[in-house]
Amino acid sequence: MSYSPQPAPSGQQPHPCAPPPAAQPPVTRHSGLKIAVGAGCALVVFGLGVTVGGGSKKDGAEPARTGTVTVTAKTAQAAAEKAGRTAGPTTQAAAPATTVSPGSYLVGKDIAAGTYRTGGPAASDVPLCYWARAKDSSGTMAGILANGTPKGPARVTVNTGETFETHGCRQWTRIG
Repeated sequence: MSYSPQPAPSGQQPHPCAPPPAAQPPVTRHSGLKIAVGAGCALVVFGLGVTVGGGSKKDGAEPARTGTVTVTAKTAQAAAEKAGRTAGPTTQAAAPATTVSPGSYLVGKDIAAGTYRTGGPAASDVPLCYWARAKDSSGTMAGILANGTPKGPARVTVNTGETFETHGCRQWTRIG
């Protein structure tokens, strides 16, 4: 005699010799894990915000002091050759540049005032183009006049006396 368990018809008790129905595994929602992951993500975002935003100066620390760099005609010519440009006669005063690579520049001295354009982020593993116009070179958030992270071509107008900073962008070229 063979036995094949079959469900009891509706409203009837199952056969007393039938094996018990298979137990369903308990449903776990991993709520503790979800809370821990969410809290961890929140801490990372908060930490990035403090790092990028500068945080607060509770310890009375002074901002980093700026130094003076002296550029001689020989170093200026070497830098120009490295950038693929030819340096003019070293007896003339150098005119502000009209192309901008990554770095920080004083408008009117290092680069000419005017409108510049870029093709957007430079080709890299993490294509992030950032630019900022600041009223001075203090590096504080309060000094920033405007900034952006364009995903494509962008234009920025800079004025004499401002500081222009750019990172991760293609070369900026003066167009006006």
